[in-house]
Amino acid sequence: MRASSGRYRLEHLSFGEDIRLRSARRRQRLKMVDFFSGCGGTSAGFERAGIDVVLGIDNDKVACKTFERNFPRASVMCADIRRLRPSAIADAIRPKSGDRLIFSACAPCQPFSKQRRVKRRLDDRATLLFSFVRFVRFWKPHYIFVENVPGIQKMARQKNDFEKFVGVLERLGYEVEMQTVQARHYGVPQKRDRLVVMASRVGRIAFPRKTHGPDRARAYSTVWTWIRGLPKIHAGEHHRSVPNHWAANLSTLNQKRIRATPEGGGRRDWPGRLRLRCHRDYGGHTDVYGRMRKHAPAPGLTTRCISLSNGRFGHPTQDRAISVREAARLQTFDDSFVFDGTLIQTARQVGNAVPVLLAERFARQIVRHAKSR
Repeated sequence: MRASSGRYRLEHLSFGEDIRLRSARRRQRLKMVDFFSGCGGTSAGFERAGIDVVLGIDNDKVACKTFERNFPRASVMCADIRRLRPSAIADAIRPKSGDRLIFSACAPCQPFSKQRRVKRRLDDRATLLFSFVRFVRFWKPHYIFVENVPGIQKMARQKNDFEKFVGVLERLGYEVEMQTVQARHYGVPQKRDRLVVMASRVGRIAFPRKTHGPDRARAYSTVWTWIRGLPKIHAGEHHRSVPNHWAANLSTLNQKRIRATPEGGGRRDWPGRLRLRCHRDYGGHTDVYGRMRKHAPAPGLTTRCISLSNGRFGHPTQDRAISVREAARLQTFDDSFVFDGTLIQTARQVGNAVPVLLAERFARQIVRHAKSR
């Protein structure tokens, strides 16, 4: 039975029942399982909101090490959920009366990315949400949070996968809310559009209000607000005392190119001798080899966010691409969050992560909703 149709009204309760109900609400514990957790961007946001992160599940061994390092009180399963039984997570969850359970499922988005324009069958990662549904059927969490790229609806519609996923949730008694959101509307310093799905089986839950933007009290958060203050480093340098403040090396030619690029500029600002032959008569992909603007949001970060040739990932003032730590700040990770792995592995974890602040905004909405039920 949905809570929205069966909620108690306090005027119908005796004084003692009222006290017991309020006491039970105070004791209730919000516990979150992070499926496809990666390094833990979603978990970091939910933890900031006061939710207990009890388990992260991912099949990337290096990302699991990062998760384990940063969430010492949580369990970690480095496993493919397609081969995992729903009952296998029982020891980590340890459900108790009064607990509210939250499942997050931010599945790998590469099958749906706009950058994959070659028409071919979606690979089997497109079915990961249905493996996740097995856990939903078994555990019936109170809340579900899903984040992915907006193209998932259109691309998955070729096999109706996404509509089927939403339909299954609704048949299981969930009220589902879904919309594309801009991360910058929630304080994230990035132009990053994401599809967010929120589902609740304890009454409809609305999306949180936007906090930043031209029509809000606060302007969009900017690159410089987040990355200024970090020590200067050169291309290829790894700072000794700032974890993950590590920048990719540049060839001699690319060093000349970045020096010829003004803040906010790109390859069109170069003299002819520095231009790539393939770009001379080509007007597309203008962001590659570009520098970020200091006082504007960054472009959406990718798994190659530390590569100068893969997007507008040049540092606004220093002659290099942004470091892993700078990318992590633009994903709104705290500096205390340390990533394991090589330069490429850490950048991939950062680029794949859900922005922490975005996750926190939605997590706080869940907390408010749970307190009202």
